[in-house]
Amino acid sequence: MKRSRPHDEAMATLYRNDPALALEVINDILSNGDQPELLSVLRQLTQAFGGVQSVAEQAHLNPTQLYRTLSPKGNPALSSLTAILKAMGLRLAVQPLTTPAASR
Repeated sequence: MKRSRPHDEAMATLYRNDPALALEVINDILSNGDQPELLSVLRQLTQAFGGVQSVAEQAHLNPTQLYRTLSPKGNPALSSLTAILKAMGLRLAVQPLTTPAASR
């Protein structure tokens, strides 16, 4: 789903003001595996963290590469995704689907 620019700006402001919400949204998206939605949220977070130029510089990517990576048709390599998240003070983590006690 393509979002409007005002919506993206509003979400960037919301995430800037409530980082816990951003984490909740990202983790929910990751649990459902919706890559286009993840890229949309990462674009909004990029705005929240100072824009493409700033995040690209911190992630050691060029801005054009960051634009392409987070485009609706983007397919980021793990190295790019981890660099982008690190620039935002975030990281990927692996968690079990069920707790060990529940699986017995």
